[in-house]
Amino acid sequence: MSSGGLGREARHETSNISRENTKPVPLAVDGDSDPNIETGYNGSTTPPEGEPPSAPTKPHSNTPDCRSEVTYPEGGLRAWLVVLGSFSGMLASFGLMNIVGTFQAYLTTHQLANESPSTVGWIFSIYVFLAFGCGLQIGPIFDRKGSRWLVFAGSVCLVVGMIGVSESTKFWHFILTFSILGGVGTSLIFTPAVGAIAHFFSRRRGAATGLAATGGSFGGIIFPLALEALFPKVGFAWSVRLLALIFLVLLIIANLLIRTRLPPKVGGNVWPDFRIFGDVTFALTTAGVFFIEWGLFVPLSFISSYALANGVNTTFSYQLLAILNAGSVFGRAVPGYVADRLGRFNTMIATVALCLISSLGIWLNVGGNVAGLCVFAVLFGFASGSNISLTPVCVGQLCESSAGFGRWYGTMYTIVSIGCLTGIPIAGEILARNEGDYWGLIVFTGLSYAAGLICFTTARILKVGWKLTAVY
Repeated sequence: MSSGGLGREARHETSNISRENTKPVPLAVDGDSDPNIETGYNGSTTPPEGEPPSAPTKPHSNTPDCRSEVTYPEGGLRAWLVVLGSFSGMLASFGLMNIVGTFQAYLTTHQLANESPSTVGWIFSIYVFLAFGCGLQIGPIFDRKGSRWLVFAGSVCLVVGMIGVSESTKFWHFILTFSILGGVGTSLIFTPAVGAIAHFFSRRRGAATGLAATGGSFGGIIFPLALEALFPKVGFAWSVRLLALIFLVLLIIANLLIRTRLPPKVGGNVWPDFRIFGDVTFALTTAGVFFIEWGLFVPLSFISSYALANGVNTTFSYQLLAILNAGSVFGRAVPGYVADRLGRFNTMIATVALCLISSLGIWLNVGGNVAGLCVFAVLFGFASGSNISLTPVCVGQLCESSAGFGRWYGTMYTIVSIGCLTGIPIAGEILARNEGDYWGLIVFTGLSYAAGLICFTTARILKVGWKLTAVY
């Protein structure tokens, strides 16, 4: 989870600090942090010859954990191996998140056919809630302890959870296995996967995070197609067991490659710091992410069942989710690259606007038109791909100290996770109230994105005003 403009201001400010006012920060090495971190005098850990040490520079803000002077490799073998490890971890964890629609469509016609769509939706809303909400404590723990044991614990939860799903037959079985074990496992993996990238990249953080986040999109392409082919051949149980085996291989790679670099944050606790909301821009950004994720998981969960309800054949209905995630591959990589050059908030605003247009302009009127569904899936997939990949870099822009990133990100998702919990059941209840007609569900998605767009636009205006060419 810093903009070009803010980054330039920070570098300009640093360049004007005299040597007399600069001192390298003492480093405490713990966990899997890198003892060779570069800080202080242009990456040196000692002052220039002949110059005595003096007091360290003070942070540039009174907001907790906000600013610190640290240099970043911005590349190199170790940095890109971390990105590869994060990609592998997100291929498993976010890959599962991106195929909730496949499970929703299958369970409502098989094991849980007697349950309402709203009831079945709670399985996936609790999963998403825990996947993001557990960042409340996982983020600060990551700041203090590093990534190693978090990723390992998440791997165990995710693999065991999928094995449990393969044996589940009742609603409460799926709550325990898919929702709780899967949700906690996803959070334990993706929070340090994103946070570790912030230890190696600042200027190129958007591109690096977006590249890693494409793992979830690739999972969203591969896994629905695999499950759609496997369900009729080997049955639900063995299909999910094979998925668990794939997750195991991917997570072994993630455990080997994801590492942190900056020294652990000393002191503090694992609870969110609500004083951060004193930063109005951060509060608006949090509200924006809340509304975006309120709507984001509705198409991901209901696109396949929507197609089935409108007379589209079963095979293509499952493939539609893969098409959406194919668009998301480019939507996670390209906006991250663009954001580092044109501004993270600018790019987020543009992609959220495209989500709004595709939902109300295309999905609302497409019905069972296969070509129209493909267009919607590709456009929404591309635009929504940045919803997750740009959120951490927007947070990183507001708090440039990567050592405090986990607390800021965790505090945000204390609020955002409520939207993750309630979005899918609300959509399911709207569907039930409309007697199976999807228009209300689609309007709910569009209005959620409209509210998110207003929040992000207001946050940008507070920082750089109405100037359209400002990079932020």
